[in-house]
Amino acid sequence: MGDDNGVNGDLNANLRCQSTGDPQLDKAVHQWLNWDKNRWTRAQVESLVAAGQWDDLRSRLCGRMSFGTAGLRAPMGAGFSRINDLTVIQSTQGLFSYLSRYFADFSSRGVVVGFDTRGQEESGCSSQRLARLTAAVILSRDVPVHLFSTFVPTPYVPYAVKKLGAAAGVMITASHNPKEDNGYKVYWCNGAQISSPHDKEVLQSIEEQLEPWSASCWDEELVESCSLRTDPLTQINSCYMDELTSLCFHRDLNSSCPLKFIHSSFHGVGHVFVQQAFQTFGFAPPIPVPEQKDPDPNFSSVRCPNPEEGESVLELSLLLAEREDARIVLATDPDADRLAVAEKSDGCGWKVFTGNELAALLGWWMFFNWKENHPDPADTQRVYMLATTVSSKILQAFARIEGFHFEETLPGFKWIGNRMHELSKTGNTVIFAFEESIGFLCGSMVSEKDGVSSAAVVAEMAAYLHNKNLSLNQQLHNIYQTYGYHVSKTSYVICNDPPTIQKIFGRIRNFDGEGSYPKTCGGVRIVHVRDVTTGYDSSQADLRSVLPVSRNSQMITFALQNGVVATLRTSGTEPKIKYYTEFCATPGKSEVSSLEEELRKVTAALLDEFLEPERNNLIRRFV
Repeated sequence: MGDDNGVNGDLNANLRCQSTGDPQLDKAVHQWLNWDKNRWTRAQVESLVAAGQWDDLRSRLCGRMSFGTAGLRAPMGAGFSRINDLTVIQSTQGLFSYLSRYFADFSSRGVVVGFDTRGQEESGCSSQRLARLTAAVILSRDVPVHLFSTFVPTPYVPYAVKKLGAAAGVMITASHNPKEDNGYKVYWCNGAQISSPHDKEVLQSIEEQLEPWSASCWDEELVESCSLRTDPLTQINSCYMDELTSLCFHRDLNSSCPLKFIHSSFHGVGHVFVQQAFQTFGFAPPIPVPEQKDPDPNFSSVRCPNPEEGESVLELSLLLAEREDARIVLATDPDADRLAVAEKSDGCGWKVFTGNELAALLGWWMFFNWKENHPDPADTQRVYMLATTVSSKILQAFARIEGFHFEETLPGFKWIGNRMHELSKTGNTVIFAFEESIGFLCGSMVSEKDGVSSAAVVAEMAAYLHNKNLSLNQQLHNIYQTYGYHVSKTSYVICNDPPTIQKIFGRIRNFDGEGSYPKTCGGVRIVHVRDVTTGYDSSQADLRSVLPVSRNSQMITFALQNGVVATLRTSGTEPKIKYYTEFCATPGKSEVSSLEEELRKVTAALLDEFLEPERNNLIRRFV
């Protein structure tokens, strides 16, 4: 991928001299054409310059990515605001510089690097190539790299960071995002995603190292020839599967389980690893969805590669389950850190569990088995469950009755992972954590949501309940009878115009006059407002939010007089405004239909009164 010469060299010289009329854009174009050695992405910029596409160039070249709830994430393609060879090299140079300043022993600890199955032919860009370039930058400075030789689930990277004592980890993935996207996820030495102040320091360090250091940074073959590169795949996979047995409580039942399970890996990494996890638990391997078990960066058989979308994207899995007479469908997202579950209903059709419903089941299951193995009530004092603040409060209801501890964090598993690390230092144990977007962590062997281990745990729970003549859905209702019904609704609208998002949230903050939040929603009085973006919380004596202030994203929560809690927030990974509503009933109150109707009314009012989809040209979720 060397510099072009001859006629193309003259063309490049002409392009570099061609003014866009914007000095900032001229400088960015000049830098891109000087620094980028990928002929596909360079050609994209050259083509845009030749066509005078200044607005497109400006959006690509005059901004940079920042760390959201899942690291750096953006469409693949040319530009400093996109994921490509050059921006990954720049990001790694910045990360390297920060790590070398922070860790005195960095040169012996090294970095773990993994990747998923994504790729984009027109940009000459794949997760594997970007991972190899990440490794090349680090190897060029004589620091060891533990680079996986093939695609792995995202949780394998933080697991390897802790197991190998590495300074940090990088996972090249965009998880369940559209096929056009990719990402750069960074884990700290504690196995949790980087958070403040490290994320800001790394971004600053990236800005200071924009020009590629040397030709070696572009040499992906370095990973084959350099003795400082190791492949941790065999060791880490073996350790992970061995440690997974700590989550297996009823192996004797599993080996004779009559239930059949279907698994879809959504064209991603999950197939092989979920099969192994099932065998570790003593199950026969789940039946794979043949059209979706092999990697495909185009995600050809699904409308979108996000199993959270429910029945509309699980069609092939459910059809196979009907043919095979299987009662349980499990679907991991493309990087296998999330898990969707569906169960055959007793009458007809399928019950696709929401993330909150699955958390109720998994939270109950983990504490049920923990209690079996720790009969002394005093042991409960060191047990914790965690959830993000936009997730169901069902674990809080468990904790209130069972006597263990429950805490909330900001949205994003990086907050959960870092809190787990803090709690472990004081001798406490997190036995379950989740976020409502089907991200679950059973136990604490990884500081990240994990679809592989969760799939095996759900299978064992289903087998145990089946042996008691109970379905997952029946047990869910048993849980609600004991701890109170928690009826929730989670959805989103799409907004591709950032100024509109600012306008919407600005209007909410000045709804009834300057600095005055809405007083009602759907005619129901709003009792308290918490605005994590500004740090305001009307329920606190000092009016300050207990959760950390998060000025880079929008999030406002309303507590209503009827018991509904409603939150509006921007996504950290996609152009979405998400909304979450939940009705938390007291134990014994079982008029579910009336609870659902009340919640439906409030949810509709939240959308229509506060977001005004039609006026703001918001695209409602397609289901």
